[in-house]
Amino acid sequence: MAVKLSRIAMMAALPLALAACVNIGGKGKLPPTLLTLTPSAVAPAGSAASAVPAEALMVLEPETDQVLSVLRIPVQVDAANVAYIKDAQWIERPARLFRALLAETLRARGGRLILEDTQATVPVAGSRLAGRLIAMGYDAQTSSVVVRFDAIRTSAGGAVQTKRFESVIPGVRAKGEDLAPALNRAANDVAAQVADWVG
Repeated sequence: MAVKLSRIAMMAALPLALAACVNIGGKGKLPPTLLTLTPSAVAPAGSAASAVPAEALMVLEPETDQVLSVLRIPVQVDAANVAYIKDAQWIERPARLFRALLAETLRARGGRLILEDTQATVPVAGSRLAGRLIAMGYDAQTSSVVVRFDAIRTSAGGAVQTKRFESVIPGVRAKGEDLAPALNRAANDVAAQVADWVG
């Protein structure tokens, strides 16, 4: 009888334990800093572009590992351990923010129709820019912000090119107010490098 009562008590306590560990319903307190990416180069108001689908460039949302599939900002503690910044988080998933930044950077260069893969009603573009966002966070070992992107460019004819791009900003504190401008700067640097490569 005592064993049965013990099991019932444990089962009753389980939901309470889970509620203490998991934010159910999204009512948890937001951190003081929500980060986004702002392009340093934007297409001017009133600018327009048109092209047949074969001449357009479609920018796809990059793939990521699980560590970047959340809103929290990863910290590479050492070669095998990852933590997250406590006082800041992304306003949207990093891969989506980076895609929008990259597309806007390309639009600012002018001369080409740039589409994003969220524009589902648009016909398939002739060229595609995809890739993998490998890093967009903080390296505690070097006190640096790191953005690293493996780009994959596929032409309308099917030719494929790949290239790795990276930006590292050293001397950054692991605080939201310091990380925000550093991450924005590094992401813009990588986006500009990719835009130069795409041409």
